[in-house]
Amino acid sequence: MSTSAQLRAALVDGFTGDDRIADPAWENAARAVPRELFAGSFFLPVAGSNPTAYHPVCKGEAGWLEQVYSNETLITQLDGRIRPDDVAGGTVTGTPTSSSTLPSLVLRMWQQLDTGAGHRVLEIGTGTGYSTALGAHRLGGAAITSVEYDPVVGGAAAAAIKAAGCAPRLIIGDGLLGDPDGDDYDRLIATCSVRHVPPPWLHQVKPGGKILVTLSGWSYAFGLALLTVTEPGGATGRFLPGWTSFMMARPHDRPPRQSLSLLPGDERPTRIDPEVISTWTGGWVAQLAAPSAERMGAGGQQILSDVATGSQARTMPDPGGGWTVVQRGPLRLWDQVEDAVEAWQAAGMPHQDGFGITVSREGQQVWLGAEGGPSWNLPI
Repeated sequence: MSTSAQLRAALVDGFTGDDRIADPAWENAARAVPRELFAGSFFLPVAGSNPTAYHPVCKGEAGWLEQVYSNETLITQLDGRIRPDDVAGGTVTGTPTSSSTLPSLVLRMWQQLDTGAGHRVLEIGTGTGYSTALGAHRLGGAAITSVEYDPVVGGAAAAAIKAAGCAPRLIIGDGLLGDPDGDDYDRLIATCSVRHVPPPWLHQVKPGGKILVTLSGWSYAFGLALLTVTEPGGATGRFLPGWTSFMMARPHDRPPRQSLSLLPGDERPTRIDPEVISTWTGGWVAQLAAPSAERMGAGGQQILSDVATGSQARTMPDPGGGWTVVQRGPLRLWDQVEDAVEAWQAAGMPHQDGFGITVSREGQQVWLGAEGGPSWNLPI
């Protein structure tokens, strides 16, 4: 049977291509921090289940340690309250609300943050504490402050971090408010997604400091952005290559939808193939255009439902060829999406690293190409 150290070494040795750890100091941290302290039990999805069912995996079970050292995200909480140890056999359904993110992504983000000796880092979202421990091992506990919203999750993380021999500063509170003491930081890294960059972050990171955060919305499309703070309350940056997603910060998550009734409305042919918004970047562009809409459906049959206004749009194949859209409500959601997608297509359909972001006191804008090009306001 392989030991924890052997499995940890095999995991790190398996990081190749974009996952390769370029900085020896981060590689040392990855080889030193035992992930099993932070994922003592977890949920795995049941293949083919709908809605997705999860079965708990607990410490000591056959294959448990090998699964801990897979390069996969391990779900540690459902519905903000259900933990694997709460499920006595069988399976359970629910929405994932806390997890141990796949190690390669955690380490890649730490490297993308471009942090080193002497930097003070504010981490938003302690989660299991694995990322926090990696940061503390690399930079020293005194350099790391981590904020966790959920006190149960935060308590478990604190115990695991202590067991790993690390001593960062840990806070239970609303990470969107940052450090309640309002201290100055050189870097901020978020392990949750947000609809906009929270203003307190822009005042707690020094000018010239960097913020690494995943922007998302109520259609759950995601883009990872690296911003440089230009002044208190202001920043600019670009989105990074790759495909990064995180659970939404709970205060930014969309309100619950009890039911959806598809009602009649105005009908016309569409100017774009609806399937384009099923792609990673196409869905991101659609979300920029309709930020308070939830997207459902697949392929040529898409549904947009605006949570704030009740506006709807739905597409369907036209028997004569092409696609038809039906829209109703004060917002013409599909008109907005068409305009955005056509601007993106005209620019050559770049991945998200073709987009940038500017944050100022006047608002937050995502732009395509260069500042001054097509742009969309983030909801504040």
